[in-house]
Amino acid sequence: MFQNILSLYGLDPQKTTVLQFGDGLINHTWKVNTDKENYILQKVNSDVFKSPAAIDQNLTLLRNYLSKENPEYLFISPVIAINGESLLHIENGYYRLFPFVEGSVSLNTLTKKEEAYEAAKQFGKFSKILDGFNVNELNITIPNFHNLALRFDQFKTACNGASAARLEKSQDSIKFINDHQDIVDTYQEILNNSAIPLRVIHHDTKISNILFDDQNKGLCVIDLDTVMPGYFISDVGDMMRTYLSAVSEEETDFSKIHIRKDFYKAIFDGYMGEMNDVLSEAEKPYFIYAGKFIIYMQAIRFLSDYLQNDIYYGAKYEDHNFNRANNQIELLKQYLKIEAELINL
Repeated sequence: MFQNILSLYGLDPQKTTVLQFGDGLINHTWKVNTDKENYILQKVNSDVFKSPAAIDQNLTLLRNYLSKENPEYLFISPVIAINGESLLHIENGYYRLFPFVEGSVSLNTLTKKEEAYEAAKQFGKFSKILDGFNVNELNITIPNFHNLALRFDQFKTACNGASAARLEKSQDSIKFINDHQDIVDTYQEILNNSAIPLRVIHHDTKISNILFDDQNKGLCVIDLDTVMPGYFISDVGDMMRTYLSAVSEEETDFSKIHIRKDFYKAIFDGYMGEMNDVLSEAEKPYFIYAGKFIIYMQAIRFLSDYLQNDIYYGAKYEDHNFNRANNQIELLKQYLKIEAELINL
């Protein structure tokens, strides 16, 4: 398989080695080492991304824009194959090749507030330099990805169709979700506010989607498949969800879940250092809300999946999604406790 793909990029399979790379959960990724340059090869997961060509079109549009408007920015775009295409559709799927950025590193876990700052700065910079881009030209690569109103409706449907046993077990969690429906109402306010624009948003701001240099300074954002029109609360909220707690959504000892306020400050300083002059005065008051928005939505998604017998995320053990939902509920509880304090940080 690799021999055929590499040949389509003009690479000699006899002078390359291909090794599995990273631990991404969506696309399959390999590092391609050659006697001259190194690359990253990816097979796009077309079960998640129904139209890989739409992603490719987005990357081409962004590359063309940045090459004119911000050519010094390190934008990792696919290599053009011999046939002139940047996305290859061969027998068993869609593939693309990226240049490997030598000397760069990516992090799977975030341990320092300085790392949070650098990541937030890079995600802010990405939206900032694309502020002049016509966001309406971008394809929607995952429809309704961060549509909280839809996720809440799906949650209600899941409750109505759940087994008696899972419904009974989830009563406290369901009550918490329903008691905080105001978070959905605020999302609807944002949708209805014409002063809050759609922007070029990454939508998946986990720490592993930033490249760092050997001095632990951010270089650029990567994994651009979810880049599409959205609201700034998506990027900010996803950073809060994944950076603020020292433990992940897989932790079942909820006593370990707490909000690192210095990490919140790092996110704010890094992101707003880039976006303060870009965001409208209508957007800025929703910065703290962004954390509630994404944490609440992820709790809903995990709980809905549990109530529907784990049909979306799957489960490694009986109560996997139930535990993940309650992990996120606890994270949201901790966030709500200090919400007033965050304003003055």
